Amino acid sequence: MLKQTFNQKMLQKLSPQQIQLMKLLQLPTVELEQRVKDELAENPALDEGILDEQEETPEEDVFEDKENVREDFDLTQYISDDEVPQYKMIANNYRDDEEERQVPFASGMSFQENLISQVGLKKLNERDKLLAEIIIGNLDESGYLRRELDKIVNDLAFGHNVEVVVEEIEEVLSVVQGLDPAGIACRDLKECLMLQLERKPDYHSIKIAKKLLKDHFEAFTKRHYDKILTKMDIDKEMLKEAIDEIVKLNPKPGNSIKTSSRPLQQIIPDFILTVEDEDLTLSLNRRNAPVLRVSREFSELLKGFGDGGKSTKEQKRAVLFAKQKIDGAKWFIDAIKQRQNTLMVTMNAILNYQKEYFQTGDEAKLRPMILKDIAEIIDMDISTVSRVANSKYIQTPYGTLLLKFFFSESLTTDSGEEVSTREVKKILQECIDNESKSKPLTDAKLTEMLKEKGYNIARRTVAKYREQLNIPVARLRKEL
Repeated sequence: MLKQTFNQKMLQKLSPQQIQLMKLLQLPTVELEQRVKDELAENPALDEGILDEQEETPEEDVFEDKENVREDFDLTQYISDDEVPQYKMIANNYRDDEEERQVPFASGMSFQENLISQVGLKKLNERDKLLAEIIIGNLDESGYLRRELDKIVNDLAFGHNVEVVVEEIEEVLSVVQGLDPAGIACRDLKECLMLQLERKPDYHSIKIAKKLLKDHFEAFTKRHYDKILTKMDIDKEMLKEAIDEIVKLNPKPGNSIKTSSRPLQQIIPDFILTVEDEDLTLSLNRRNAPVLRVSREFSELLKGFGDGGKSTKEQKRAVLFAKQKIDGAKWFIDAIKQRQNTLMVTMNAILNYQKEYFQTGDEAKLRPMILKDIAEIIDMDISTVSRVANSKYIQTPYGTLLLKFFFSESLTTDSGEEVSTREVKKILQECIDNESKSKPLTDAKLTEMLKEKGYNIARRTVAKYREQLNIPVARLRKEL
């Protein structure tokens, strides 16, 4: 049974201006510039101002309102003569709080396209070219052929109506494996390394390396060097030369093409920090402070409609349109101002919190800091701090660093002092760098060394930090 009832409840809903500010806040400098260009193109009431030549940066985030020469335009060109209901001019396909995400377009040739272009230079008939393209299409990102050959035979039979046998696939596979880079279209790591060694000059160390991989691959991967020396009847120096040749090889040949074809992305810092005699000076990148203003010509046209006495229906619509665009321009300018202010307030709080680090550049001086710590200092929500820290960089005398670099969890020492986990990782890295490569330190030994230095942490925590530093286990760090 359907019935109507009245009820009263309180809801917290974000205004369009708040949503716009949140979206602007998380944009890095490059994306902000594009966002400003898009807004300038969409809103005729928004203009770029002219920055005073006597000022390097706008003081107190004031947007200049200088005369800007441009061609006049008639507001009526935006108004249609046809009566179109307003609801037909609005597209509301998203929730108010839903963020619009744009997928960036990246140019460049994939490694499969690179290989297919090389196949075109080979003297192959149409049937073999098709087989080569099918093989290349089955390669993963690392350049390995993970699909079994008999399954490729079935794919050709059902998908292309081409009947082949495994032997034919193997013949074409050998052609594909002869393409660049060396080691492509291999079926496992051993075959990948062997294919690369086959292209090297037949030196003595290369011969030993081939025999090592062919007959003792499992022992080599487990670093059982004593067993290898005994079975191959060679000395340590010869084995070391062979291993040096193997280490130079690329275990993921597909990534080399992928990396070379990837467009370069330039990092533009959002903040610039200068240090003089331990005095810190923070400034916002000027590209974060576009000089914007409400179009003077647009405002004058709007005023002209207001002074014209009795208005027609078309003029009223023009006035409504102009007001909407001017309001949109003012909201956008205000959001840019608030973005600049929030960025500076947040970064200044981080600067004061990590002052010792910024004065010295020593990572050991980094204090434990989480988003909540900064949010409480600036009296803002944690999500706001997270948006500021997201994809933002600061240029310092010690390098251009991501803001997330300064955030870390805390760890309590034996003396009761709270230190940053980054400090522990740095000490862990130093211990491993100074270890004996012939007898690397195990996680248990590293745990003991850290406890001696006052860091009472468990072995599994040491293993977690080691993995975060991309350091392999002791067995895989062993060298001759």
